[in-house]
Amino acid sequence: MTTYLLAGGGTAGHVNPLLAVADTIRASEPDSTVLVLGTAEGLEARLVPARGYELIVIPKVPFPRRPNKQAVTFLPGMRRAIRIVTELIAARGVDVVVGFGGYVSTPAYLGARRAGIPIVIHEANAKPGLANRLGARSTTHVGVAFHGTPIRHATFVGMPLRHEIETLDRVASRDEAVRLFGLDAARPTLLVTGGSLGARRLNSTLVDSAAALIEAGWQVLHITGEKSEVRDPQLGHYRMLAYCDRMDLALSAADFAVSRAGAATVSELAALGIPAVYVPYPVGNGEQRFNVADVVGAGGGLVVDDAEFTSAWVTEQLIPLLTDGDRVTLMSHAAASVGVRDGSKKMLDLIHRVR
Repeated sequence: MTTYLLAGGGTAGHVNPLLAVADTIRASEPDSTVLVLGTAEGLEARLVPARGYELIVIPKVPFPRRPNKQAVTFLPGMRRAIRIVTELIAARGVDVVVGFGGYVSTPAYLGARRAGIPIVIHEANAKPGLANRLGARSTTHVGVAFHGTPIRHATFVGMPLRHEIETLDRVASRDEAVRLFGLDAARPTLLVTGGSLGARRLNSTLVDSAAALIEAGWQVLHITGEKSEVRDPQLGHYRMLAYCDRMDLALSAADFAVSRAGAATVSELAALGIPAVYVPYPVGNGEQRFNVADVVGAGGGLVVDDAEFTSAWVTEQLIPLLTDGDRVTLMSHAAASVGVRDGSKKMLDLIHRVR
């Protein structure tokens, strides 16, 4: 029997792979204990207890980016967080700490090092975050979702995916997807998704291009995000949703996708063999462009800058691609060639190497 402390949170990019690994542990080791370290502010505060895991909350201690009040309070806050983790490890008999990045991972790694127990890391992005780069100095067991991720001791394991994605049979579930979304079974489907909050350029370009895509023989399943500002054009063969709680069925319906390039999205599309045009998020540290390197290099996707993703680009580039059935098929096979469906198991195998 093993007690695992999984640390990570803040965003879905950290929480979802953590939960996928937790579920794999629970399914394969029912006698083991899974504890999750997080904050009260992050997405984990809702998702972790809902999945049936114990969430242990520590204070959020962000790294200061400039000399300010936060910089003054950083070291005392970090010392307190490390002390909490060290005491937790002793009190609960934790055998291994597994970190997925985010604010809580740094005190988890430092607490584990102080307690003398093994550390294992999963880095979901092709451009590693600061917490995991620091943590990688204290372990030789670092799983990465993408080849070539520049972090110490990287071992490629792929992305731990949700069970419903890992086991999805797209062919068998397509009829259910067609019924759920009111699609035409005779038409190929373009899935468009910009994330939960929406993507302004991506959404507006697709709405403006909807009629041309439909005229080209496709139908569009457009998941705009809940804060999107676009309006439904009310066209036949065009389905707009603000939110989708059955993304497994949306992916079952998809023959091609247009999407942002978050690590989880790229990994899911590749694992399922869905070719895509990726429009990386233009703000931040640019990690989304790195996330698509493997699938684009294999020929399973295209990448276009946010500023260049216009109605003219759709007309001149995307529609000719979609109407070339042989090319779409080749891209599907290429995407699947770099996709990983058993990332959760591979990550657990890596964890077992330190026990």
